[in-house]
Amino acid sequence: MAGVLKKTTGLVGLAVSHNPHERLRILHSKILASLQVIPQDAAYRKYTEQLVNDRLDLIKAEPDVEKLEKKINCGQIEEVIHQAECELALSRKMAEWKPWEPLIEEPPVNQWKWPV
Repeated sequence: MAGVLKKTTGLVGLAVSHNPHERLRILHSKILASLQVIPQDAAYRKYTEQLVNDRLDLIKAEPDVEKLEKKINCGQIEEVIHQAECELALSRKMAEWKPWEPLIEEPPVNQWKWPV
């Protein structure tokens, strides 16, 4: 079966997506839904929502896959799909981890100092 696997610049062997627009719309919608449990002022939510909404606008506006790849500028469309899948998993983990909440205890004095 020719054309089933696609060699990309970053990842090798990603299956060719036959309906990338629909797949990306679904993934980005799921990411946006998962962000709803995160406080609106949390940096992760603000910046992720902005990026996802920008990409959704591009996906809706550009039907040509090659042009969409160039506009998103993050590799081939299969790589963009893979990135969206990873972001969905991360958004769910962030909701679980709640990094916006205060620390339980203060960090060691020089934890963020480099070099020590």
